[in-house]
Amino acid sequence: MGDLNPTIDWSAVECLNQKPGHGIDFALKQGLREDDGLYLESDTDEQLLIHIPFNTACKLSGFAPKRVKLFVNRPTIGFSEAADSAGVQEFDLTEADLEGQQLPLKWVNVLTVFIESNQGDEETTIVQKVAVFGSGGDTFNVAEIKDVSKARSGAGAWR
Repeated sequence: MGDLNPTIDWSAVECLNQKPGHGIDFALKQGLREDDGLYLESDTDEQLLIHIPFNTACKLSGFAPKRVKLFVNRPTIGFSEAADSAGVQEFDLTEADLEGQQLPLKWVNVLTVFIESNQGDEETTIVQKVAVFGSGGDTFNVAEIKDVSKARSGAGAWR
């Protein structure tokens, strides 16, 4: 199990309700997330909705705030639907859980993290680091598929 940062499709990562100047890159990207002065912060309330797509299906093995719901392969889910729907997995985390304990998660192509509330019931949520650990599956690039029908000669029968 390793850091899945290299398997993230960075062009499609999205975080809703992030404060300008304190976006998801600060908490998720290697190099930035290790800087204690950089962090992700929610803007208008404590909720954050983070979509993390991967280039391959991945088995996840870690996470952590207070009330968290995880949705898989639902990259267009919004706040209302996330709040009203049951997640594939849901966690009520304690402060002890924030000390780096890993939580068992499932195989995903797109991970959506809905942070519903924070530990101190503060107006905004601050996330210092999001590290997704696990193992990636085999990648499959559709562009590399070859058209074998062109290898046939004429309309003859196969031998």
